[in-house]
Parts: sequence; structure tokens; C-alpha cells
Amino acid sequence: MRDRMDREFDRPLDVEALARDVHMSSGHLSRSFRAAYGESPYSYLMTRRIERAMALFRRGDLNVTEVCFTVGFSSLGTFSTRFSELVGMSPSAYRRLAEDRDAELPSCVTKAVTRPVRNREAPPLPPN
Repeated sequence: MRDRMDREFDRPLDVEALARDVHMSSGHLSRSFRAAYGESPYSYLMTRRIERAMALFRRGDLNVTEVCFTVGFSSLGTFSTRFSELVGMSPSAYRRLAEDRDAELPSCVTKAVTRPVRNREAPPLPPN
């Protein structure tokens, strides 16, 4: 199921549909997933989507709305809220920051150090 979420992050996925595909109840699937990976299937999927969005912003050729729909969100508001919770800044601010940075680090290093934080643990931004 985790591999499917990694592959199909941009498609509408919900726990009930995923559970049907593996012949489990949604409750059992959620409990099993949390026991194996330490987070809910929904949380895992949202983190993957935000990671993909961050990579697209670093690439620099899409605006916030295009990235939102490309990574599988159907609501710009939900995307912005979830992005801000996990990254600690709005998608627009992250996009501007990504544009301002030249290729300072190899992309593999950038991906590792900019991985979104789960469970609203993003540190607050320092005052300007």
C-alpha cells in the first residue's frame, strides 16, 4: 500500500479504497499501517504530496495553483494549509525562496535537508 501511495500520490486516494484493494477494513488497515510506519496512511500520503510539491517549486516552472493540482490536491486552501503546517511557510513563500536560491547544493542533498516535518512540528519562522 505504501508503494502504491508513492506511485499514485497525484490520484484521489482514500483509506477506504486502499483497504478494499487489500481486502481489509479501513480501521484495520489504518492500525496496521500506523504500527508498521509510525503514522497514519493519510499523514504519509500528505507528506509525500508535500515533498513532491517542494521539488516542483525548486524546479521553478510551475505556479502554486499548478503545483497544487499536479500533486493531487483538489483544493488550493487545503494544499496551502497542509504545506504551511509541514514546511513552516506558505507555498508562495517557499516558491520565492526556492527561486532566490541558485543551485547551492546537489538536488539529492537538497531533497534530504528540506524534507517536510510531520505532525505540525515545523519550526516557527524567525522574525524579519
